[in-house]
Amino acid sequence: MTSAAGPATGSPGSGWGTPLTIAQDSTRLTVEYAFFSRYDLQPPLQFTYALDGTQTRNTVMLGLGVQEQFSRAVWSGSTLVITTVHIVANPAGTGDSLRAEVTRRLSLDSPTRLIAETTRAGVFGGPSSTTRTVYTKQ
Repeated sequence: MTSAAGPATGSPGSGWGTPLTIAQDSTRLTVEYAFFSRYDLQPPLQFTYALDGTQTRNTVMLGLGVQEQFSRAVWSGSTLVITTVHIVANPAGTGDSLRAEVTRRLSLDSPTRLIAETTRAGVFGGPSSTTRTVYTKQ
């Protein structure tokens, strides 16, 4: 899928890259996209979410080291709601970590259009923000 009507300039959008691949079976949803260029020799990022509400753990190796993400995916009618807590090490090296919550609401607008509404909880006292990204199946 590619982002048809992407977020405003400077917006983090859904937090997933474009194009992306989404696969679903009876027990899980998998999202995969290339984050690095082909010259970085890194595999695409892949996130798997259990569809029965049990917690899943995904890890990503980025600039600050390993970042852990714990997610729960539940159905609310025809919308899949994925709530993820990101745990990132404090770059100051003080041993504590930052926890940030992101909630994605995924729904189909048509058989070829996926709407991803993403809400990021405010961190360090900041306000929360919500973006809407439309992905079109290619």
